[in-house]
Amino acid sequence: MARTNFQYEKRQRELEKKRKAEEKARRKQEVKREDPEGGAAAPDDSTAQPEESAPQDA
Repeated sequence: MARTNFQYEKRQRELEKKRKAEEKARRKQEVKREDPEGGAAAPDDSTAQPEESAPQDA
């Protein structure tokens, strides 16, 4: 009866975790390059301002 190779399976899991961590770090770097101000909130703020000003004008 064949035995499972636990060391191989563990190594494959570790490599998968490392690959996912590298992809996540790469995505974070891309976001920083695209928006150096780090502002996903900046577009939200700009959309909220017209909504706030409309009731004040009426």
